[in-house]
Amino acid sequence: MLHQLELMGIKPSSVKYNLTQDEWRNEELSRKEGRLSSNGTVIVNTGIYTGRSPNDRFIVKNKETEKLIDWGDVNLPLSEESFEILEIAVKKEMEQKDLFVFDGYAGADERYRLPLRVVTMMAWQGHFSHNMFIRPTDKELEGFEPEFTILNASSTNIANWEELGLNSKVFIVLNLKKKMAIIGGTEYGGEIKKSIFSALNFYLPLKGVMPMHCSANIGKDEDSALFFGLSGTGKTTLSTDPNRRLIGDDEHGWSDDGIFNFEGGCYAKTIKLDPSKEPDIFNAIKPGALLENVITDKDGVVDFDDGTITENTRVSYPIDHIENIEPTEKGGHPRNVIFLTCDAFGVLPPISKLTPEMAMYHFLSGYTAKVAGTERGITEPVATFSTCFGAPFMPQYPTTYAELLGEKLKKHNAQAWLVNTGWSGGAYGTGERIDLPVTRRMLTSILDRELENTDFIPDPNFKVLIPTKVPGVDSNILNPRNTWNDKDSYDAKANELITLFKNNFIKYESFGDYSKAGPD
Repeated sequence: MLHQLELMGIKPSSVKYNLTQDEWRNEELSRKEGRLSSNGTVIVNTGIYTGRSPNDRFIVKNKETEKLIDWGDVNLPLSEESFEILEIAVKKEMEQKDLFVFDGYAGADERYRLPLRVVTMMAWQGHFSHNMFIRPTDKELEGFEPEFTILNASSTNIANWEELGLNSKVFIVLNLKKKMAIIGGTEYGGEIKKSIFSALNFYLPLKGVMPMHCSANIGKDEDSALFFGLSGTGKTTLSTDPNRRLIGDDEHGWSDDGIFNFEGGCYAKTIKLDPSKEPDIFNAIKPGALLENVITDKDGVVDFDDGTITENTRVSYPIDHIENIEPTEKGGHPRNVIFLTCDAFGVLPPISKLTPEMAMYHFLSGYTAKVAGTERGITEPVATFSTCFGAPFMPQYPTTYAELLGEKLKKHNAQAWLVNTGWSGGAYGTGERIDLPVTRRMLTSILDRELENTDFIPDPNFKVLIPTKVPGVDSNILNPRNTWNDKDSYDAKANELITLFKNNFIKYESFGDYSKAGPD
């Protein structure tokens, strides 16, 4: 391994390679990178940055990427010359340092998996990679050759960052031609995970595979379900269902054979984690897991309600920390495709059925609210439209992903739904967030086919189809207008959101006739 790094131009003091869970833990504690919680789980702080830095993520612009990337506010271009300077700086920062290497895979389907290498200067970032990606067998590690490499040197200090075209001293740069990413200025582990996801979102559509920012599970009848949504909308929580096997909680591919997880672990939010409501996630927090930015008492007992450091407290753990999993991390073509939205306006129905045209409209719109702590500067929910429910990680044009979804929905006869995990009875600040057990009950009605003989009525504002009844759920909450005391305020807020939807969709009006499936 030392020789391989030296061939890349890195001359470390030492290299520790694909450690065991016990070895990661010992390194974290001996290097004082972490401390133990009362149950033996390592806790780390991620430094200044406790969320992703989307304004500091760049893609190298060259002849291979120039016409395929949707350049703009999300996919920021960087020159090859600037990348080379940053790469040299990262390697210099790693010189004569103790380094940690994780080799593994992204993708449970062997035909499409990406062999990857993550090189870090901090043990806990190597441990994070070990938890989040697919861990190879000893035999697979023999002669392992990575196809994509991440160099993470968070302590790199770039004084002339403006000259290089950066927005700050923080940089996360993907060179898709060179199959490499470099990270500096931020310790946040999520940048490692999402760099690989962004790379897969570029490479896999070229092979006819749809990459998706979604969780997935599978029922006793081998019926798969997908849950799309941005961070904080409930993908991890809602796909972790005691009655269904978890395939994965965040990133998947949909090929001609079915769906497959990209990852080997889960990365769950822990703020206000309630063991009675989310027992699987709570019980997954045990030795081997890695807690981020949580507060403890003097005895090491975690206070999951304490957001002093950040609202974006997190835990990473190998997927087998969840008892009820699908060990292959694969499933057949989904029967149900569920779009999760956290509606801070409080005007979308808590559950609605979508026609194929509505599905395309809402997939391209990707409406939700960014919730506190997920990104720098977000302290309360902010309405946003994130195409494909994952725009920050989608390098190619949105229509590339939408075309893939449309083809697969049609070919495999999957039913699409919109489920609001946000507010009811008023907007954020006035209403209440929809109770998790209520959302779970509505999802059960979808997954167990309890709504097949139910009547649906169009929402007068958003056209989506609202069920007249859902077993075990108060019918009064199904129509959001009923939950508002001030109906005029509801109408005004609904019109406000309709305007936002229409203005956002203007850029897609040339792509099919899907605008007619949205609000008038």
